[in-house]
Amino acid sequence: MTFVLLRSSAFIRSSRKILKNLPQTAQNIQNTLELLSTDPFDTQLRTHKLKGELQDLWACSAGYDLRIIFQFVEHEKTQAILLESIGTHDEVY
Repeated sequence: MTFVLLRSSAFIRSSRKILKNLPQTAQNIQNTLELLSTDPFDTQLRTHKLKGELQDLWACSAGYDLRIIFQFVEHEKTQAILLESIGTHDEVY
């Protein structure tokens, strides 16, 4: 099953900022998004459920210190992933 990836405005802003400051991460991010859309629980992603204020969200790794925060949603009667944020560990948690 392939998931549709929906990008929030916060995700778009933060990804532009990261790509501007760290253009070398573009390929890692692209590979992570492709893998996330096909298998969000692939072991390479280290996907995990968040706790506390972010308890309805999930996180996965997009490189050494990059994390993508997302949630599972329904979009046009199909499962989708809403990308909420991307950034370093300290920025997103």
